[in-house]
Amino acid sequence: QVQLVESGGGLVQAGGSLSLSCAASGRTFSSYAMGWFRQAPGLEREFVAAIDWSGGGTYFADSVKGRFRISRDNGKNTVYLQMNSLKPEDTAVYYCAAGFVSGSQDLMYDYWGQGTQVTVSS
Repeated sequence: QVQLVESGGGLVQAGGSLSLSCAASGRTFSSYAMGWFRQAPGLEREFVAAIDWSGGGTYFADSVKGRFRISRDNGKNTVYLQMNSLKPEDTAVYYCAAGFVSGSQDLMYDYWGQGTQVTVSS
């Protein structure tokens, strides 16, 4: 059981950067794989990035490869999403999620944060 709270969203110009944080509380954070998803207006929630329990295995959607980086600090019970070279199409509500197995499908995750808005202006 884990509770997740995202922060760090905001408004940024295209080409800029933002760093999102997801603070976790509850049981045994370090045993969970973590993922980031996003949902833009008119679209379904889509996978962004995932990281395994150790932090050694990371996975990215093709749309963000080379621009985004996911990391975690188990000592701080926090997962991060560093977003660089942002594009207007990155505009969405970003959610972090926790599950036993990392992957690109939202059904693989058991716990979700409330989301944080990221808006990228052109």
